[in-house]
Amino acid sequence: MTTDHAYHAAPRHPKPDAARHDVCVVGTGYVGLVTGACLAELGHRVVCVDSDAKKISALRQGRIPIYEPGLDEIVARNRKAKRLTFTGSIREGMLHAGRRADVVFIAVGTPPRPDGSADLSAVEAVAAEVARHMTDYTVIVDKSTVPVETGDWVKKTVARINKKGVPYDVVSNPEFLAEGTAVKDFLHPDRVVFGVTSARAERAMREIYAGIDAPLLVTDVKSAELIKHASNSFLATKISFINAVSVLCEKVGADVSLVAQGMGLDRRIGSQFLRPGVGFGGFCFPKDLEAFHWISKQKGYDFAMLKDVKEINDFQKGWIPRKVSENLWNLEGKTIGLLGLAFKPNTDDMRFAPSIDIVAALVRRGVRIKAYDPVAMPRARALPELKRVRLCKDAYEAAKGADALAVVTEWPEFAKLDVKRIYRSMRNPLVLDGRNLFDPAALRAAGFTYCGVGRP
Repeated sequence: MTTDHAYHAAPRHPKPDAARHDVCVVGTGYVGLVTGACLAELGHRVVCVDSDAKKISALRQGRIPIYEPGLDEIVARNRKAKRLTFTGSIREGMLHAGRRADVVFIAVGTPPRPDGSADLSAVEAVAAEVARHMTDYTVIVDKSTVPVETGDWVKKTVARINKKGVPYDVVSNPEFLAEGTAVKDFLHPDRVVFGVTSARAERAMREIYAGIDAPLLVTDVKSAELIKHASNSFLATKISFINAVSVLCEKVGADVSLVAQGMGLDRRIGSQFLRPGVGFGGFCFPKDLEAFHWISKQKGYDFAMLKDVKEINDFQKGWIPRKVSENLWNLEGKTIGLLGLAFKPNTDDMRFAPSIDIVAALVRRGVRIKAYDPVAMPRARALPELKRVRLCKDAYEAAKGADALAVVTEWPEFAKLDVKRIYRSMRNPLVLDGRNLFDPAALRAAGFTYCGVGRP
């Protein structure tokens, strides 16, 4: 792993009179671990729980199982301050060192089923376990991305097991953490949203987030649940829209970068998420888009636009294979170098990464593939879909002897490569800029054949 992409969070110093809570966070994935570490940074006492014994063992030794800028220093700082600990038991997480957790965050995975619905079995299992070990009033917080009405099911699950009538509230607190900037997003968010059903739960949640300087929106539970899916689906729609515009730009000879700039200057539209590319990936946008469409259909409304967004994204993942075919004629035996494998920069997450679909399409055509990613190589190496990819030590090795070099992930260091060195090493100096990272004029002046997304 490199250290060039680190986000450094200055230590927080909570006010002496700030309310502190004993918090249990169940799940130590991208959401749960960031949530637990950042809540400890705000001054709360946090126990993170995970059923993966190897992960808990690594965390207890100070090793972070995911790549997320700034997370390692916050975990280390709060472990040292004894505000952050790890265990494999929900029971121990709820009653740790003689302290009872009064707030429990459910941050487990909700993977997609084949029909697009979310698999909520882990959420149910955690809710049931929490109910078994409650001894006094507990706020149970859905932090996982879940479909609307999940809060009702969590409440029913807890009620079924809570035979002693221990008081509790179920809260929806959607996360808005982008991988690669998750620590910054938690500590400096655009907004904090939580849905509650009681003043007591609202008071506890306000105290939990008291150290965050951001607009705070308190809603009912169902509205909070919908805000998450609606937000991610809208952002995915914006990406697919500009990708569709890029296709038209290529057909008429316009420059999508200028079109996007002109659109983004309109304050009603804004410039964010108007960058064309080879499609969005990751665990959030594809999954949440499918789940939102599924929910809508279950409630009797076919939100057809969401289906179109997915189809545009699937089509865009074929941009690199199409351009390879257009420029190299016969593909069998040709070598393509890929720059980037993770679904976005500053993360090692390979889930639903466009690179997987790109590799599959090229391999079917008999293409040999070399690839390099600054941090995602260990995860990529473990994927069976990428077993035929030769993973390289750096970008220059990926380019050496290649018939084309394709940018899949817009890591900033790729823009700083020595293009003259790359030109000399390639068999055919063709660059397929799937993220519009390079200056077309500069690469063409250096002798490359350059293809950008929606660029003449």
